[in-house]
Amino acid sequence: MSTTVDSGLTVAWDITVDDAPVALSTRGDLAAVAGAEGTVRALDAATGAEMGALELPGGALSVDLAPDTGHLAVTGPMGYALWRRADGRTTVRESGAWSAAAAWADPGRLAVASGRRALVLDADGEELWSTDPAASTVTDLAWMRQGRRLAVAAYGAVHGHERHTPKPVVTYPYVGSHLALAVAPTGKWICSGNQDASIHIWRTRDGGELTMSGYREKVSRLAFDDTGFWLAADGAPDVTVWDFSGKGPAGTAPRSLRCHETVTALAWRPGNGGHLASGGADGTVALWYATAGRPQQLLSPARESTGDAAVAALAWAGSHLLIAAYRDGRVRAYGVPSRTAL
Repeated sequence: MSTTVDSGLTVAWDITVDDAPVALSTRGDLAAVAGAEGTVRALDAATGAEMGALELPGGALSVDLAPDTGHLAVTGPMGYALWRRADGRTTVRESGAWSAAAAWADPGRLAVASGRRALVLDADGEELWSTDPAASTVTDLAWMRQGRRLAVAAYGAVHGHERHTPKPVVTYPYVGSHLALAVAPTGKWICSGNQDASIHIWRTRDGGELTMSGYREKVSRLAFDDTGFWLAADGAPDVTVWDFSGKGPAGTAPRSLRCHETVTALAWRPGNGGHLASGGADGTVALWYATAGRPQQLLSPARESTGDAAVAALAWAGSHLLIAAYRDGRVRAYGVPSRTAL
């Protein structure tokens, strides 16, 4: 199907799934949609056709496709699972430990949060090594230095682990609950979104710190663009976008993107065009020239679409297809114009 909606967005396909989506991942020609009850579907990103499925007992919290799209990982309150595209083989680990996140370093290595530890697995789910227990449940993780270092967030700190080093080689302390972790592609910055309605920032070369406070709510979504110069965050009525170019955001104000009452999803368009997609609890999907204008300037969407249910997740399948998962079970792909025509 191809239908134009609202201010010029075109619906490429629209399907309904029977498990309310909570997470979404896209790589290459695949999109993976995870449902709250643990059903995960691998979809053809171009058409929405189902390519495979798996079940994670106890429900799902996150999903991540491997860089070569050969495997996907899903995590949940009771453990994690892996699915192999070639033959549909599913490996389920019901550990009973809260597993909040998964992140692929490369097609053969995957990090999974498992209770107070991070486990590093191969593509078949065999454990390669694990971290020593953190002070509390691991809430997020991210790879740095082209997969040579793993950043692990838990209460009170973000820890950096080199390969096969259970003890951290570096610790970035900040007292509080870290809900989201974002590492700049440049490797210069580590940022945590926090329960205390703040963003805490560490400069990796010298450990210099900065806190962005004053958010209305907890900050649970952070996203760097591909350049590593722009960070988008929720936690306020507006999406805030901070400039990390030059010496970073110290002493500056963010750009503010006003559309949603509550921000529920963020996804930068691939490349360096400064285009951001955001979703809201009101069902709105908005597209922005997020780096336009000046600090403290209030920006309006370049395009937007309204829906009947909250947006659960957004992800780009290439630079011209934006996939949105809604909490009522709908999954919709929007065709997006070229960068110059947004």
